[in-house]
Amino acid sequence: MRSDEAERLGIHRVIEPAGALPQAAVRLDAQTQDILPGELCIDVDVLNVDSASFRQLEETCGGDPAAIGLRVADIVAGRGKLHNPVTGSGGMLLGRVSKKSGPRALARFQVAPGDRVSTLVSLTLTPLRIEQVVRVVKPAHQIEIVGEAVLFESGMLARMPVDLPERVALAALDVAGAAPQVARLVEQRSREGGPAARVLVLGCGGKSGLLASAAARRAGASVVGIEGHAAAAAIAERLGACERVQVADARDPVAVLEAAGAGFDLVVSCVNVEGAEMAAILTVRDGGTVYFFSMATSFTRAALGAEGVSRDAAMLIGNGYFPGHAEATLALLRADARLRAIFEERYG
Repeated sequence: MRSDEAERLGIHRVIEPAGALPQAAVRLDAQTQDILPGELCIDVDVLNVDSASFRQLEETCGGDPAAIGLRVADIVAGRGKLHNPVTGSGGMLLGRVSKKSGPRALARFQVAPGDRVSTLVSLTLTPLRIEQVVRVVKPAHQIEIVGEAVLFESGMLARMPVDLPERVALAALDVAGAAPQVARLVEQRSREGGPAARVLVLGCGGKSGLLASAAARRAGASVVGIEGHAAAAAIAERLGACERVQVADARDPVAVLEAAGAGFDLVVSCVNVEGAEMAAILTVRDGGTVYFFSMATSFTRAALGAEGVSRDAAMLIGNGYFPGHAEATLALLRADARLRAIFEERYG
């Protein structure tokens, strides 16, 4: 591979195994003393840990915020990035563009030193160094730190909006791919004609579930929500995007089937625990689509599970990238007063 392409993709930062891409690497070089022209250096103050990873860290650390912070610092020190070895996931970050940044990177991202930005690529591929863990904010799945990170030219970022609280925007941007992709799937069915799409959202009370529900409803779908926790279900009901919200454990496919019914055109799984694949597969209609927007999803369980119940459904793995996804998600947050209020209460 050409050296300029390797630099663009960040391969030069891989310590182990040599030649791997940064996301697949075991360990990255996170030093910021020798920044290349195409690297953007960021002074980091908040890590937004993805939901599946944070839940696993909470369970492992007995819910102790200090222990969670130490475990995250441990992972980063060992791997040069936040790449949870159990869930395989990471999150994204918030910080300020550093004066150390390379000139080509500043031009590529059209930013200047001092600009407030969040990355739109996973922390599993972002070189990261933590100097200090300041505070763990459990309800928001966010960790305040003092540290530095490096963004490659192949990556993405978003400038923080001036009209939304930073932590609120960060939480939404962490799952920015969910809402526009759900809207596209609903709109595709509308163009085919026939009745409005019937959509089921598993985990409708989490941030991706709330955004997906709101996007599906605005796109013209009939939406039903499933939530495992009564408090989160109450929040989803308050949003008003779902025609009904049922409390059921997504790991119990029969309970979900009884609570929600079957025959949905689109099932969106936003569940942050393992074992929710069959609930989605049993409730989707033959010829429908299951959209797994969850880092806890197992391809093996989904593929073999669908085969085992003879279900003919397209199964999509959630991609955090969608053209214009950051702008679309923030626009949804601005347009829906109830959605914005919930995000501000939870993450502001």
